[in-house]
Amino acid sequence: MYFKVANVSQLTGFDEIIDVRSPAEFAEDHVPGAINCPVLDDEERIRVGTLYKQVSPFAARKVGAALVAKNIARHIEERFHDRPKSWKPLIYCWRGGQRSGAMAIVLAQVGWNAHQLEGGYKAYRRQVLDELAERPTAFNFRVLCGPTGSGKSRLLEALEAAGHQVLDLERLASHRGSVLGLLPRQPQPSQKGFDSQLALQLRQLDPARPVYIEAESKKIGQVALPDALFQAMHRGECLRLEVPLAERVRFLLEDYDFYVAEPERLLEQLGFLKNVHSRAQLDSWAELVREGRFDQLVQELLEMHYDPLYHRSQGNHYQRLDQALDIRLSSLSPESLAATAAALPA
Repeated sequence: MYFKVANVSQLTGFDEIIDVRSPAEFAEDHVPGAINCPVLDDEERIRVGTLYKQVSPFAARKVGAALVAKNIARHIEERFHDRPKSWKPLIYCWRGGQRSGAMAIVLAQVGWNAHQLEGGYKAYRRQVLDELAERPTAFNFRVLCGPTGSGKSRLLEALEAAGHQVLDLERLASHRGSVLGLLPRQPQPSQKGFDSQLALQLRQLDPARPVYIEAESKKIGQVALPDALFQAMHRGECLRLEVPLAERVRFLLEDYDFYVAEPERLLEQLGFLKNVHSRAQLDSWAELVREGRFDQLVQELLEMHYDPLYHRSQGNHYQRLDQALDIRLSSLSPESLAATAAALPA
């Protein structure tokens, strides 16, 4: 063996982390910071796998070896040709088997200090799940509560800018956490991808300092929060934002301006409320959209949908909500939010 082996506790100290799995595997999830240099692309992987099942492992290896050799040569010529002799890469595939082994052998024979990740992505994924089951219990979460439109996400941004520790779950999920929360042209990550980024964020937080976080449901769009984090949030201290209804309407029209610009998208999303509200009510809201009466639409959605939903859910989950620090904001301007963030304990 010409290369060295590293385990999942040794993901730092390398000049580059190379994921040699197919682009589809890489897109679903990968070690944060890794680059994708597949030794078999998606079509090649299917071709070799089909040969393995339908003909024989030997036939598959013959074809696979030629493809892998060609792709490794291309990566060396196009990606690695300027790396110095001191370059120290870490290579991984699905299970730390033949794909990463082939790349590691060739790079090591060139003279680079190549390492293969023992157990591959599968071992890394197991480590992520273990971390997400344990690490959240170490933190003191300060949970921002408040009905839709009370500026919780913007206050998180202000807290982060002021130097507070923040865990912004909606940013990680690329979703604002409601039926209208899907962001335009920003697809959500896969569950595995969300888990990886969440684990990375948690590693960077100091348990000795409080962490500000927004109250969320178990699912944010299509991704789910790990149980340990969800439970730790519900045990956390609560801060309750109170904002006048008119200011919430103004803020939401500003924050969701893409729906005003694309009313058909808004009508499509409102259709997902069909199991919650009557056909007549949905038709009434659709008419407001078509007439451009967005102020009235937002106020009715708050009063008839979001606020009742908020009041039903919060009291059932957050154990310390009755002890919450009330934060009354007449304005959700950047200046007001910055002043509020500066006044909160770090």
